[in-house]
Amino acid sequence: MKNAMIELKNIHKQYPRNNSPAPLVVLDNLNLQISAGESLAIVGPSGCGKSTLLHIAGALDVPTSGTVLLNNRDISQLNEKQRANIRNREIGFIFQLHYLLPQCTVQENILLPTLANSSPNNDQVGQYAHQLLKAVELTEFADYLPGQLSGGQRQRAAVARALINKPSIILADEPTGSLDEHTAETIGELLIKLNCEHQLTLLVVTHSPSLAGKMNRTYKLANGQLELHQ
Repeated sequence: MKNAMIELKNIHKQYPRNNSPAPLVVLDNLNLQISAGESLAIVGPSGCGKSTLLHIAGALDVPTSGTVLLNNRDISQLNEKQRANIRNREIGFIFQLHYLLPQCTVQENILLPTLANSSPNNDQVGQYAHQLLKAVELTEFADYLPGQLSGGQRQRAAVARALINKPSIILADEPTGSLDEHTAETIGELLIKLNCEHQLTLLVVTHSPSLAGKMNRTYKLANGQLELHQ
C-alpha cells in the first residue's frame, strides 16, 4: 500500500499485572497501514485492545515497542507536548460519550479546540464553525446548551468539534455505541459523508456491524493481532 497516512509497525503493548509476574499483552507485534482518505473499521470483543490501538494511532498513548508513523514521521518517539500538538492540529477524536462541556453552548463547545492555537483567525474560525454547524444540521441549535439537545444532536456536535481544526484524520471510538438504531445510522452516514467530501482518513472502532460495513475495510482484533474481516 503506497502513501500510507498512518502506519503501525510491530506494535507491542503490554501492562503489568499485580497478581502475576507475566505482563498482560494487549497488542502483539501488530501491523496496519491506512492510506490517506481511506475509511477503516476495527471490530472485536470488549477488552480485546481496540481502544488501546486507536489511542496509539492517535498519539494518546505510546506502544511498549514498535513504530507509529504519521505521514512518515515517527510520532511514538515524541514527547507529550509534541504529541499534544499533533493531536490538536492533525487528528480529530470522536468518542462514545460526547464530552461536551455542559456550561458551554453548542457553538462554544465546537470552538474549544481552537483555543490551543497560538494565533487563530477568529473571523475565519467563526465562519468555519457555522459551516460545520450546517454540515451536522445544528445551525438552529448553536446557542443551545448540551442538556437541551437529544443524544444524537450532542454526538453531531461532537463530530463538528472534532473537525474544527481541519484535521486530516478522524479517529472514532464507538461513536454510535450509546445511540438508538436510527440515530446511530444517521451518525454513521454523516461520518462517511465527511470522509468522502473532505478526503478525511477515518479509523473507527465499533461493535456495530452496520457502521463497520460502511467502511472501505474492516479488521477483527483478536489475541493482539488484526485479521481482515469479511
